[in-house]
Amino acid sequence: MGSPGDLPDVSLLTISILGGTGPQGRGLGRRLAIAGNRVVLGSRSAERAGKAAAKLGAAGWAVTGADNATAAAAGDIVIVAVPWDGHGELLTGLRAELAGKIVVDCVNPLGFDRGGAFVLPVPEGSAAQQAAALLPESTVVAAFHHVSAVLLEDETVNEIDTDVLVLGDDRQATDTVTALAGRIAGIRGIYAGKLRNAASVEGLTANLISVNRRYKSHAGLRVTDVQ
Repeated sequence: MGSPGDLPDVSLLTISILGGTGPQGRGLGRRLAIAGNRVVLGSRSAERAGKAAAKLGAAGWAVTGADNATAAAAGDIVIVAVPWDGHGELLTGLRAELAGKIVVDCVNPLGFDRGGAFVLPVPEGSAAQQAAALLPESTVVAAFHHVSAVLLEDETVNEIDTDVLVLGDDRQATDTVTALAGRIAGIRGIYAGKLRNAASVEGLTANLISVNRRYKSHAGLRVTDVQ
């Protein structure tokens, strides 16, 4: 992973979140705004994004709202936090706006039935690999899959006790996202391999959902013996 001093300074970067009005996107936006980053919440509806941003902005944080295309163009780093069923269509339509940017995909392709959560097959291998295929002019990194939206939005929780697994094929990009994850109080970013391994990380979310249901928890992950 490298020591914190080896990682880039990401404090001045603008972070845009596609799907920023959903629980995961809204929660990540809140925590990154608390950390001091400027945040743009994106949504299919600019009005809905504006309302979500206004609630966070009322606390004094630098948060604005916009439609997804405007948000994608505005971000130095763009986090994709949309439902899986809209993932491919959204990214296909934003290829131009996302060109040249680090795109962080945290989408988990999951289905649900009476037996609980299960992993859906993805032709490209994973949601992150699908994003990379659809966005050849962007640098795609997989991260933030296992962070509880409930904890992210809970105002009584000051620190999130979890590690974020970061996967990608570009060292500078994964270091940047590792540094970004570390800006959220309690979280460490941990490099976890190339993008081809993203499917196992996305799929592990189904197991964590089962843990949470059985133990009435909001479980995360910690990687041991890494300084």
